[in-house]
Amino acid sequence: MSLPHAILTALLEKPSSGLELTRRFDRSIGYFWSATHQQIYRELGKLEGEGFIRALPSEQPARGQRKSYEVLPAGRAELARWTAAAQDPRAQRDPLLLRLRAAAVVGTEGIEDDLRRHLDLHLRQLAEYEEIEKRDFPPGRDAAQDRLRHLVLRAGIELETFWTQWLTHALEEVAELPGPE
Repeated sequence: MSLPHAILTALLEKPSSGLELTRRFDRSIGYFWSATHQQIYRELGKLEGEGFIRALPSEQPARGQRKSYEVLPAGRAELARWTAAAQDPRAQRDPLLLRLRAAAVVGTEGIEDDLRRHLDLHLRQLAEYEEIEKRDFPPGRDAAQDRLRHLVLRAGIELETFWTQWLTHALEEVAELPGPE
């Protein structure tokens, strides 16, 4: 249910075409809520059908021209309703954690290499988030919208920090385990 709300949020920030939304998802929203080009276009059609968004009038009608969309009052009301509603946290589902549990019974072959690979990926993501923070949230930028967006980015930074610390510890633990018998 969150993809339509992610799209409504993005369109309220800036009316956009489907292609522009896809690019914005790749650069920002996609860090915490991903969607494919096809999913975004499919959802745009549904949101338009529900009266939550509309295609902006085109200056020159042309076949195949990109449509830009804006949020209608009903879409803003739906996003406000969804934002205010209570929602339980989702359960953690991570294949790496399950694989470590399985390694306890079948052995750790291959696990150490994959832990290193995961650590490298999380270190790169952390560096990217920290660069975004430096670029987009300099000291003194404290408008309400900026503060909330920065909170979302900080969540990403804190999660990546957790994962890098945890993976470092996991690698130390795996290295201390006795070899196969």
